[in-house]
Amino acid sequence: MEELEKDLVVFTDEEGNEVELEVVDYFDYDGDEYAVMIAPAAEEDEDQDLFVFKIEVDGEYENFVPADEDKMDALSQIVEARLDCDKESCEGCSGCNIE
Repeated sequence: MEELEKDLVVFTDEEGNEVELEVVDYFDYDGDEYAVMIAPAAEEDEDQDLFVFKIEVDGEYENFVPADEDKMDALSQIVEARLDCDKESCEGCSGCNIE
């Protein structure tokens, strides 16, 4: 089986350290596009932190900005439904919005 290339984004934190996140999903909500990212876990059985970023397009560049706090409840519900969805047998269920 061929391994797919990971979609990685590198950010710089407040202290100048590079932080690499993997994009695991994209979705649209309320007219905007969002990306769900995870930080790689140090151990296989360790939980991974999830991050939701709004994507803003500036010419040919995509900028990932933190999602609006007032939308986080709705965004969190969408992300949870999408990650729990069995995409192999999903036929566009309302919970995950997969078409």
